Amino acid sequence: MTGPTWLDEGLEHIWLPYAQMKTAPRPVAVRSTHGTRIVLHDGRELVDGICSWWAAVHGYNHPYLLDAMRRQLELMPHVMLGGLAHEQAYTLATRLAALAPGDLSKVFFSESGSVAVEVALKIAVQWWRNTTGQVRSRFLAFRGGYHGDTFVTMSVCDPEDSMHSLFGPALPTQYIADLPVDDQSAADLDRLLETHRDIAAVIIEPLLQGAAGMRMHDIATLQRVRAACDQHGVPLIFDEIFTGFGRLGGMFAATVSGVTPDIMTLGKALTGGVTPLAATIASRRIYEAFHSDDATKALMHGPTYMGHALGCAAANASLDLFQSEPRLEQVAEIEKHLNAVLGPLRDGPQVADVRIRGSVGAVEMRQAFDVQAVRRRFIDEGVFIRPIGKTIYLAPSYTIDRDELTTLTEAIVRTAVG
Repeated sequence: MTGPTWLDEGLEHIWLPYAQMKTAPRPVAVRSTHGTRIVLHDGRELVDGICSWWAAVHGYNHPYLLDAMRRQLELMPHVMLGGLAHEQAYTLATRLAALAPGDLSKVFFSESGSVAVEVALKIAVQWWRNTTGQVRSRFLAFRGGYHGDTFVTMSVCDPEDSMHSLFGPALPTQYIADLPVDDQSAADLDRLLETHRDIAAVIIEPLLQGAAGMRMHDIATLQRVRAACDQHGVPLIFDEIFTGFGRLGGMFAATVSGVTPDIMTLGKALTGGVTPLAATIASRRIYEAFHSDDATKALMHGPTYMGHALGCAAANASLDLFQSEPRLEQVAEIEKHLNAVLGPLRDGPQVADVRIRGSVGAVEMRQAFDVQAVRRRFIDEGVFIRPIGKTIYLAPSYTIDRDELTTLTEAIVRTAVG
């Protein structure tokens, strides 16, 4: 099958994500996007079920986002934050501090979620040095977790059940625990923190482990993690790259759960999915360890495009949309639909589990299946859905209409009862 010239020629040179280039199927050529639709080169349209890796929460090509970026592009696409300041970054930091729970109020910008997590881990290590002089250089993470693709973030992902397992020998060794879902696992977590005094921080994807197949845990689990960190004086990091900005029904998993971390990372939907930008937000208590007359206590990190003016303009516009359009109400409606249509699949003989929270719906099958074949079949049915392992899931734009959502859920039902 031939495609546009740019695709045929470019395939000789491009290196694609998470793909064995020798055997991976040809990617589907896209001409344009609009709303919750992906328009293919051949004119077909797909209803997008995962909004470009969970980022395009307002749908594609929202005119308010595009207008904000055009205005900023004409004024100033970017200027470095080292010794200079621009309105969009400073305004965005102020707004994020106001939205974040508790005393999370100090915002450090970067270009990607992985880097935002790296910054959070780096802050934790230096916080110990600045406050106590201790060298604490290891972290405690949880099985099923995923926190990014850079070297240290890979080390706090699940060491066995993840795409990063082959890098194990090259990665720093961390502590990996079971989520404290009951008294026994909570006691195990407490024992780890008591025994290992080199732990700089605990990191968790709150309420939802995305890349593990949309595994979900309850609020009580987060409360146990928070209590253990408080007991041992260890900072707690929430990786909200996926869960932030309404995905689970509130602005953050921290607000949904009522559990506040010491450091929180944000990305993906921060800009409404139109341009890269990420943020690491620290509590005032954490930040105060860096606020000093001693230059060596400063956080020595500075991405070239941190506080990217164009990205910050998009993020400010995205926050405007959360204020002016009913995003959280739309998430609630999506959740109702997912429960009504996907919920009954729990009784199916081929289905191991159905998990739904906010705008995320996941159907885990009992048997493994040909993921590539299922992806191709979905495209033939007019939807873009990318299963993870044995799990078929949706995380659509919040603006999706009922008919489009029905198109997505019916495609999953046909596959699950198949």
